[in-house]
Amino acid sequence: MSKKNTEKKPSSFVIMLKRLFGIHQKETQDIFTEEQVQSPMRTVVRNFMDNKLAMTALIVFLAIFLFVLIAPVFMPIDLSFQEGTQANIAPGRDMMKIPKELQGNIASIDGGSTFGVGADTNGKVYVWGKTKISERIDLKDIPEDMGKIVQVSAGVDHILALAEDGTVYSWGNDRLQQVRLPNDIYREGKIIQVEAGYQLSMAVTDEGYVHVWGNENINDVRVKRKQQGTIAKVVASGDSVIGLTEDGEVVHLGRSESDIDKIPEDLENVVDIAACSTTGAAVTEDGEVVVWGNTQKGQGNVPEMDGKVVQISGGRYHFTALTDTGHVYSWGDNVYGQSEAPQTEGITNIYTGYYQNYAVDQDGNAQTWGLKGYLLGSDELGRDVFTRLVNGGRMTITIGAVAVIISTIIAVIVGGISGYCGGKVDIVLQRVMEVVSSIPFIPFAMILTVVVGNKVSETMRIFIIMLILGVLSWPTLSRLVRAQVLAERESEFVTAAKAMGVSRVSIIFRHIIPNVISVIIVTATIDFATCMLTEATLSWLGFGVKLPRPTWGNMLYGAADSVVIQSYWWRWVFPALLLSICVICINTIGDGLRDAIDPKSNDR
Repeated sequence: MSKKNTEKKPSSFVIMLKRLFGIHQKETQDIFTEEQVQSPMRTVVRNFMDNKLAMTALIVFLAIFLFVLIAPVFMPIDLSFQEGTQANIAPGRDMMKIPKELQGNIASIDGGSTFGVGADTNGKVYVWGKTKISERIDLKDIPEDMGKIVQVSAGVDHILALAEDGTVYSWGNDRLQQVRLPNDIYREGKIIQVEAGYQLSMAVTDEGYVHVWGNENINDVRVKRKQQGTIAKVVASGDSVIGLTEDGEVVHLGRSESDIDKIPEDLENVVDIAACSTTGAAVTEDGEVVVWGNTQKGQGNVPEMDGKVVQISGGRYHFTALTDTGHVYSWGDNVYGQSEAPQTEGITNIYTGYYQNYAVDQDGNAQTWGLKGYLLGSDELGRDVFTRLVNGGRMTITIGAVAVIISTIIAVIVGGISGYCGGKVDIVLQRVMEVVSSIPFIPFAMILTVVVGNKVSETMRIFIIMLILGVLSWPTLSRLVRAQVLAERESEFVTAAKAMGVSRVSIIFRHIIPNVISVIIVTATIDFATCMLTEATLSWLGFGVKLPRPTWGNMLYGAADSVVIQSYWWRWVFPALLLSICVICINTIGDGLRDAIDPKSNDR
């Protein structure tokens, strides 16, 4: 009996997959047999893949390209968005990073525009987040010997702290005297509450008197004489103040008519109040939430809540409420996720800052939600640099790609016809190339932008930029195509095609051009990087895509200032870095393709 072969053979499906992806095993062949078996295109691909630098550049560019292509779907950009309290914030995600020492024994906590402040049960104060206001002012420079702090309040750029004995401490930006305490602050009783607003500070005494200091011009605040001696609590909105009297009445502590002073007439028996930018809210004795003022950002969309509301707090454009069942609810503007309250229970206190929320449970631990910070910082209008980079990258790469496609199509058509036909046709087309080549692109685009002005929409402007880039950048590639066609038109396969009666158009575009397509691809790849740089140059000069629509070029244009370059490095470093990486990668890919196509570059 013959010995049976026990070796397991691969299935036909596995063999097919291996052949499809080129991973099937084959016998070792000498170099000449190898070149005869493989097609020219496969040889080019293999040579390119052996070039580690070019392959690395390809992977990096594809990763950036796919990211800026897909990410804007999940990170859409609002071109009208701006927020002054978030301007020029450094990169980082630490705005709600509560110190470990504070967790577990929180007595009071509050959130400012870019930072947080808290006091533990022992009266010690902690500050975290983006605390540096200027070169000389840092909110982490907490005053010494403050005693036992029982309440803290955060403004845009300053902090108030209230000690157990009623002493008030303040630090931070004092440009408008919001940190400088009035001389008579302790005259009408013991301080029981402090409130830090926008460049404004307030304190309430146990006898119902309110003291106000800071910028009273921007903030509409003027406590009437008849209101003094009746106030139990005050809250600051974006530009005004409302108060809660000891009798449960809500009063406007200002002198001008505004959205927030339109307090409902039938509002009574109020136990808590809150305010955001131009909206007021109150909780009545029976747990009902009443909202008035400007509710365009959804502040009036009070959700259905489990239980009776016992506490309410306001941020910049949102409210957070706590029920007697220990559940927390948030509603209003949700641009930073500040209205996505966690599904939790056992909460005893809530604290809301500008875009931060803190829910403290019975063990003194806090859960947070809202704005943690910016991965790559923010710009001068408070817009997220990372979101603008992603959306701007898609615009920059799209403009470069479309411009290259347009220029390549024109170059192949003109170069192919010119090289094959020769004679008068060649002379005329070459003169056209010279005329187009003599047009200075950047000055021409600048003049066209001035002439067109605001007569066209932003979409049309972008289309015009892509069209001009494509129409004026084809001559170089066209000459290269012409030279290749001149070399190929005397080949035997062209002569055979003529003898068979094949038309000139078919000979040019179906027989000659496919034989020189590799050279076209290499040149078009390098032109892609050039078009991206040109678009960035135009936008940087202010003649490309206009703000607020982002591109990497106009983001650099917005950072073309000595103060920005020195103080806000993230606004220009990241756009410049991404643009440089993409251009270098594309040029490296082009060089790799050229080396793969050139037989002299193959080391045998």
